[in-house]
Amino acid sequence: MIIAGNWKMNHTRAQVAGFCASVKAAGRPLDGACRMVLFPAFVHLADLASQLSGSSVSWGGQTCHMAEKGAHTGNISAAMLADMGASWVLLGHSERRVEHGETDLAVAASLAAGRQAGLSIMLCVGESQAEREAGQAEQVVRAQLAGSLAGSLGGSLGGSSGWQAGQLAIAYEPVWAIGTGLVPQLSDIEAMHSLIADAAQQLTGLADLPVLYGGSVNPANAADILQLASVSGALVGGASLKADDFLAIFDAGLAVCDAKG
Repeated sequence: MIIAGNWKMNHTRAQVAGFCASVKAAGRPLDGACRMVLFPAFVHLADLASQLSGSSVSWGGQTCHMAEKGAHTGNISAAMLADMGASWVLLGHSERRVEHGETDLAVAASLAAGRQAGLSIMLCVGESQAEREAGQAEQVVRAQLAGSLAGSLGGSLGGSSGWQAGQLAIAYEPVWAIGTGLVPQLSDIEAMHSLIADAAQQLTGLADLPVLYGGSVNPANAADILQLASVSGALVGGASLKADDFLAIFDAGLAVCDAKG
């Protein structure tokens, strides 16, 4: 079970310090079956590295450039993330795809760079409201998986060979549910997560691949979502900005893990 928080373009350094202090003071078990991952803005990576040192909380970047270094003003490389102590990188989020025009091919190239730098990948996929209403949700998600995981890269980085357990998680985030308060029916989440797990296994060879749900997850609905058999955690947006809310979601994950033994 992975409970991840995507802070997007939020928080001051003081707010980050308060969040980290609250997490440490809460005394939750962070090194067991339920793990915590945080995706802060790039400017806060050093703060997390300092304030969460010695804890079992992991953190990562919200994206990375496909190149290791070079003339790419305003971008961050996967190697830079790793150098800051990051162990994850979030790729393919719908806000990156929409606001920055990231294609599956661009995501695949960044994914290869992340793997080359030794980062674990959290890959986001999900359909828009129009695509769901047109009956294209499954088709869109399959295409995003195929294009982002395989693309035109092939070989040990882009294709099915070379993947190891723990290197990849998929986050299903229906675009129409992000920040809107809308959540798919539990049966729809179950069906899509099962499809993603099967499709991703065919592409990577990884069994038991974690598939997280994201899209208006909050303390009130987290338990119902996380208890679904095909759900391996949550990628939390707005509710990850307040430590109390995020810890409540983490506690829901802990309860599911305890129930499953």
